[in-house]
Amino acid sequence: MSTSLQSGDVAQRVDRSLARAVQRVTSTPLGRYQSAVLRIGVSGTYLLFLLRELPNRRELYGPDSPWHWEMASRLIADNRAFTALMWSDSAVWFEAVYALALISAGLLLVGWRTRATSVLFMAGVLSLQNRSIFMGDGGDNVIHLMAVYLMLTRCARVWSLDARRAARDAVRVAEGGRPARDAVGPVLWALLGCVLLSATSAGGLGGTRWLPVLLWILWLGNGAWWALNRSAAAREPRLLLDVVANLAHNAALLVIMAEVCLIYATAGWYKVQGSRWQDGTALYYPLKLDYFTPWPWLSGLLASSALMVMVLTYVTVIVQVAFPFTLFNRKVKNVLLVLMIGEHAGIAVILGLPFFSLAMIAADAVFLPTVFLVWLGDRVTRGRRGLVSRAKGGARVPRPRQPDGDAQEAPPRGDGPGHTLVG
Repeated sequence: MSTSLQSGDVAQRVDRSLARAVQRVTSTPLGRYQSAVLRIGVSGTYLLFLLRELPNRRELYGPDSPWHWEMASRLIADNRAFTALMWSDSAVWFEAVYALALISAGLLLVGWRTRATSVLFMAGVLSLQNRSIFMGDGGDNVIHLMAVYLMLTRCARVWSLDARRAARDAVRVAEGGRPARDAVGPVLWALLGCVLLSATSAGGLGGTRWLPVLLWILWLGNGAWWALNRSAAAREPRLLLDVVANLAHNAALLVIMAEVCLIYATAGWYKVQGSRWQDGTALYYPLKLDYFTPWPWLSGLLASSALMVMVLTYVTVIVQVAFPFTLFNRKVKNVLLVLMIGEHAGIAVILGLPFFSLAMIAADAVFLPTVFLVWLGDRVTRGRRGLVSRAKGGARVPRPRQPDGDAQEAPPRGDGPGHTLVG
């Protein structure tokens, strides 16, 4: 009897734990701050890359590329990848696609209409990278993957213009009013629908089935969401769509975390098998290559210390191999995370690979503690308020002198803190 009661208690506890887990996964998007940092980091990295390569854009991806349009069309016919640059070989069309990639990266960075701009950002990334797949480094692969995953996340719940607009609408509703009328959303949705229909009809979405299916699901889902939000009686369908969106967000975030772990585990285990990594001299050789020495004096100083080269080589392997196994120990995971971010910062400076390092740091951000991100956001907000207050105070026109001829100017009035990105 006692054994059956104990087994019944264990089953009830397991059921309650499962119920709480399901409730948490379906009722809220997890990792709001982590996904926001990922959005800002990935879009900001690609925006900086596109701006830096603006003078070289035609040689990299355009009509002047060594990998010319005919060669690219042959390769894409085999791998069936998506790129809008294959829709036309016109130079004007190339400039339009490059400009779209630039604009979508900037809009995703600030979180404006994130569901639509994340799709445009993905289209811009895939269009440029699949046009010339041999241009770039490992950072391109990371941005390529994260651009696809970001479409499924609710990465604008904090630190975005969308979050500020939602907060303002919530204040209006709480005061008994109605949310602000949204005229931009339906127009943007209709335009994207026309483009999607034209691309699907012309077969311009590549040879894979997952991309057109995913894009149509996103487009129809956003249309249904807008329609249901206009109906006061459609509470249950709205809750169902909210649950689906939360599940997609949490699943995508889990896949991103698994992808980062796979990147480090694969890199670490390949390094373990290399003889140069085993004897601790692997770091020495890239320090002697002109391509990876933007600061020759710094690379020479580091390469001159055999002990430092050996320590950094072994630490790199140990951190990459051990990181996936430390995710369930918060303290150890945070220590290794700091080491990996420091490693990528060193790669950016010493080896001259800033965009690869920024992409990896943005991917690492999904493991940052929420407490730290909230603290960091608060510090950034305070710094922004201080800069805005000083700028407004410095630009203020002095008040007129007092009628009694007092030569002292009246002190300026204090300014409010202003709005933050969160609202």
